[in-house]
Amino acid sequence: MAEDPRTWLTDLPVWRALQAQAAPLRDVHLRELFAQDPTRGERLTLEAEGLYCDYSKNRVTDETLRLLVQLAEAVRLPDRIVAMFRGDKINATEGRAVLHVALRAPRGSRLQVDGRDVVADVHAVLDRMSDFAERVRGGAWLGATGKRIRAIVNIGIGGSDLGPAMAYEALRAYSDRALTFRFVSNVDGADLTEAVRDLDPAETLFIVSSKTFTTVETMTNARTARAWLVQHLGEAAVARHFVAVSTNAVAVQAFGIDTQNMFGFWDWVGGRYSMSSAIGLSTMIAIGPAGYRELLSGLHAMDEHFRTAPLDQNLPALLGLLTVWYTSFFEAETNAILPYSQYLKRFPAYLQQLTMESNGKSVTLAGRRVDYPTSPIYWGEPGTNGQHSFYQLIHQGTRLIPCDFIGFAQPLDPLTDHHAVLLANMLAQAEALAFGKTAAAVAAEGVRPELGPHRVFEGNRPSNTILAERLTPAILGKLIALYEHSVFTQAAIWDINAFDQWGVELGKVLSQRIAPELTAVAEPDLAHDSSTNALIRRVRELG
Repeated sequence: MAEDPRTWLTDLPVWRALQAQAAPLRDVHLRELFAQDPTRGERLTLEAEGLYCDYSKNRVTDETLRLLVQLAEAVRLPDRIVAMFRGDKINATEGRAVLHVALRAPRGSRLQVDGRDVVADVHAVLDRMSDFAERVRGGAWLGATGKRIRAIVNIGIGGSDLGPAMAYEALRAYSDRALTFRFVSNVDGADLTEAVRDLDPAETLFIVSSKTFTTVETMTNARTARAWLVQHLGEAAVARHFVAVSTNAVAVQAFGIDTQNMFGFWDWVGGRYSMSSAIGLSTMIAIGPAGYRELLSGLHAMDEHFRTAPLDQNLPALLGLLTVWYTSFFEAETNAILPYSQYLKRFPAYLQQLTMESNGKSVTLAGRRVDYPTSPIYWGEPGTNGQHSFYQLIHQGTRLIPCDFIGFAQPLDPLTDHHAVLLANMLAQAEALAFGKTAAAVAAEGVRPELGPHRVFEGNRPSNTILAERLTPAILGKLIALYEHSVFTQAAIWDINAFDQWGVELGKVLSQRIAPELTAVAEPDLAHDSSTNALIRRVRELG
């Protein structure tokens, strides 16, 4: 790498070649690209590990794709993949390895970090989780009054909430319907209040998920949940109704949780990559240890595909490179994630943290300011809800918004007529976005000339369509790992650290200073800016 990484990327010959590619493609319509190549829709597809991706509706040519792969090679993406899977400390700002891939490595494989086989450690925790989950699911784990557990409340925030909450919703069809699951993350008291309002304390188990057991939001909610339980069942009940996912044994024990019921993980697991660690305990209880291991097998299968497939046949690398293409060369600012499955309703929210907390960076690995855009904004809703909400902007607005459609050939419910309508809408939206409707077509329909411009659809809006046979635990794992490694690919191109998140810290620090100022009996001596000072005073007046 050159001395100044800030200019190194944009001065690469392949970067300049891609800029030259992008200029004419801004004025080439997808209608032209498909007309020039009648086989494009069959040819520009890639299938890996049960996921079929049609990327033909992108504003790319064969030469574009060749140059994007060349860009990945120029920034040594294959070497970076090897370094991650080898356990190198690629999270340089925190001096840590990045080994969420070890969380789903098969039993018996080996991966050394600082001289220790971490895969053996992972499976030791998985075995303890499995034993506990089976006891809860089978009724052997009883509450303080002798009643079996019927409600599980996961208390966490960020990756300790988004992953388990998303996975539960995605795999609800495979869950034990005799059990109720709730997820509390927001420090807004309404979140916890509503979560426990209709629960019987004697039948409720809380999972407190915080690596350090000091996260302000999580511990505020945990202490309130503890007080609720103690009010109904007494202090001695805590040990039967709380377990912890943490590494802070002292704090866990002080809370009243038996450390035998503490499930740990490691500093080489980032929060947003942690759902396949002990953070997934609620998921394992919901779908059972066998289902959970199927989820892990799906994650591992996509890990191996990413690790071994050539870049031009590598599905996560392809998605990542297409994101770089639109972000860096078309100035696209957002990506829409559009799952046509109600079970995946929380998947866009999960990807928001995965993508934007990872790649929302403005300095390179060397700490120099970038002179190119990094992560786009990820957002979305399940279809068909989004069609009656924001699709108007995607179709006829002034912004270019690449879309990922995600669908399944087979439904998990018996209403197959509904499923046909659902899939028809997904395929129709991708077609409409790509090809639009011309002024001539509008006129041929007899639309009055003055209304014609309102009825024209420009088209040329890019999308990927990702299809699988059926939403299973394994397929969910493959989808998650697909986007994890797409994020890694983007970070490698942009020369940024996808595995730290210093940006979330400042607000946390300031909030701890402001909180006592809001509740102080005497008027506090405020030393913030004039706006913050005035807002604190107004809150105190209204409180």
